[in-house]
Amino acid sequence: MRVEQGAALGLFGPSGAGKSTLLECIAGIEHPDRGRICLDDIQLFPPPLPLYRRPLGYLTQEANLFPHLTAGQNVCFGLGNGALAGDQKRWVEELRERLQLEPVWQASATKISGGQARRVALARMLARRPRLVLLDEPFSGLDRATTRRLIDDLLTWSGILGFSMIAVDHQAENLQRLTRRAVVLEEGKIVQEGTWDDLYASPATPCLRGLLKAL
Repeated sequence: MRVEQGAALGLFGPSGAGKSTLLECIAGIEHPDRGRICLDDIQLFPPPLPLYRRPLGYLTQEANLFPHLTAGQNVCFGLGNGALAGDQKRWVEELRERLQLEPVWQASATKISGGQARRVALARMLARRPRLVLLDEPFSGLDRATTRRLIDDLLTWSGILGFSMIAVDHQAENLQRLTRRAVVLEEGKIVQEGTWDDLYASPATPCLRGLLKAL
């Protein structure tokens, strides 16, 4: 499976097909049984590259904020211990403004809403300017308006920073808004790859046909 720089790819298929496991292998949380994973000129596996050296961002349905830090401290976590300066400071300020985090910037991570926490997690991920963004159902539990705003933000910043995206979502509507192409997994194997129009026009398996009909 290949993803071009700046492109967005959806992972689609039934529950248990291996979509989240694939993301975890790329992120370094799980190790593949075999094969090779590369990001540009960096070999992620084998051997497994330590997580902190992987130039990627990983966003799940859990915000996973540090409860003892403020929202702003969560966003800046991992950017160094000193005060931010120059381009880095301007970038964090842009994230704070675009994601409407100013009202909660000094608030404890335990005192903000679920939607706000998800935006903080998105800002924290983007603050490090990743080359690749992995999305594992990050919109789960959010209302439609918040989901649309986050998807629009991701697409905007993908254009600005040039990062690629690989996304998993149980709502095909979200995947189709975020990505133009999809890889279909069944039982850990790729059974089809193409545009969403390709999948609807000629689904490769009865399972995929059933999933698309249910949408």
